[in-house]
Amino acid sequence: MLLAALALARLIVSPAGPYRTVAEAIAAAAPGDTIEIRAGHYREGPLVLERPVTIEGVGDPTIEGAGEHTILTIKASDVSVRGLVIRHVLPSGVEDRAAIKLESAARIRVIGNRIEDAYFGIHGGDVRDVEVRDNLVRGPGRSNRESGNAIHFWSSERVTVTDNEVTGHRDGLYLEFVRASRLAGNRSHDNRRYGMHFMFSDSTEYRGNRFERNGVGVAVMYSKRVTMEGNLFVSNVGQAAYGLLLKDINDSRIVDNEFTGNTVGLYLEGSNRQEVRGNRFSGNGWAVRVLANSDHNAFEENSFVGNAFDVATNSRSATSRFGGNFWDQYRGYDLDGDGRGDVPFRPVRLFSLVVERNEPALILLRSIFVSLLDQAERLLPILTPDALTDRAPLMEPPRR
Repeated sequence: MLLAALALARLIVSPAGPYRTVAEAIAAAAPGDTIEIRAGHYREGPLVLERPVTIEGVGDPTIEGAGEHTILTIKASDVSVRGLVIRHVLPSGVEDRAAIKLESAARIRVIGNRIEDAYFGIHGGDVRDVEVRDNLVRGPGRSNRESGNAIHFWSSERVTVTDNEVTGHRDGLYLEFVRASRLAGNRSHDNRRYGMHFMFSDSTEYRGNRFERNGVGVAVMYSKRVTMEGNLFVSNVGQAAYGLLLKDINDSRIVDNEFTGNTVGLYLEGSNRQEVRGNRFSGNGWAVRVLANSDHNAFEENSFVGNAFDVATNSRSATSRFGGNFWDQYRGYDLDGDGRGDVPFRPVRLFSLVVERNEPALILLRSIFVSLLDQAERLLPILTPDALTDRAPLMEPPRR
């Protein structure tokens, strides 16, 4: 009994003691102990955890670093950190300084913390079975060169990132060489570059996230078997801004997402065999841009409403397929009452092909000339890709 009590000791850190600094408590803690940090302002760091302990903040204690180092580094497995306010990590050109850094460990939980004014917020490398939940990571909004990422993982497995809010960083969420992981319920907004940047990360899913007003939207690259479901991509606007960019992605699912008010809703380059189903594209400049080097993608049961261009491509040679989508610009009829139009719909406007080759032509978008051009192409379609024709367009938006 005495040994069990010692293994579960609770070390109290407060301005009045018994431990007045977090560093003292970490040095005194044994494996399995809990370090309780009470309300106060602690100028500390660098702090290094090399034993399995739990750190709990009570009353939002603030740990402020000197700026020129990572504040808390976790090198042990079976560690939990929750309820802290951690702030002030300056940019560095030679190291990835972070408020919380996870290194070569497993079974770590980072829950309910607030991180402010940090170069990187939460940074993990070579870790597995990690949970990052309910954190607020707010960056200083510096230039791309002076900003790190809010939540960053590389070379890791089974990472769960849920219900966090990330803003003011270079990239809100960043995953590279991360496998079998899940991101859900996060809000990534007003980051300078990507709401999420995701590379070389197979068999991973993200669901129910909100990506809003980021510099270039979300980029998913060089991966396979990725599930992207129930996310919101909204107001990612700029010269090269996308709601969702897919580059060299294979055998993945883009299902039940909403793309609203983006320069480009969904962009596919070198991406093959995607299932694109049940999404809503509304009020975008280009709803979908699918390049000719993207093969055998299936677009079904999607809704296209109020977009300047519903579908654009860069070639008449295309192997992607559209079938059973709703198009607000469709003017056909349904004589047999099966809910599908009897006349095929060609979503690629002739003018969109002109814009692909000469972007300044966009200035003519609302002109009478363009209206006549589109009407002529509908009557005698000879230039727009026949392969991208929807031969059974829906008369009403599908239920979601």
